[in-house]
Amino acid sequence: MSFGLFVHFKLKSGSEEDFDNLVAKTLSLIQENEPDTFVYATHSVQTDPRERVFYELYRDHAAFMRHEEQPYVQRFLSERKQFVERVAVTFLSLLDAKGISSGNEEL
Repeated sequence: MSFGLFVHFKLKSGSEEDFDNLVAKTLSLIQENEPDTFVYATHSVQTDPRERVFYELYRDHAAFMRHEEQPYVQRFLSERKQFVERVAVTFLSLLDAKGISSGNEEL
């Protein structure tokens, strides 16, 4: 069963570019090294330039745990503290989707 997260960040004023650069560096490593991370989408919020929203979808909870253990993810979690005013995480269980493939079959 797929496992997902919705993460909402409120950034410290003036830290938007630095946070986005940290995310971009981390995301490239996720793309290269994590085949069981199906979606790792980052968004800015049109109504507030200090807000960021992440949607993450993993093959299963074990894939999420492998993601969390990666050294580049640990570095992101540590370094983001200087840029983030607050963060809220919501864990999700996928019920249905369009366009998300688990390799051979569409979920």
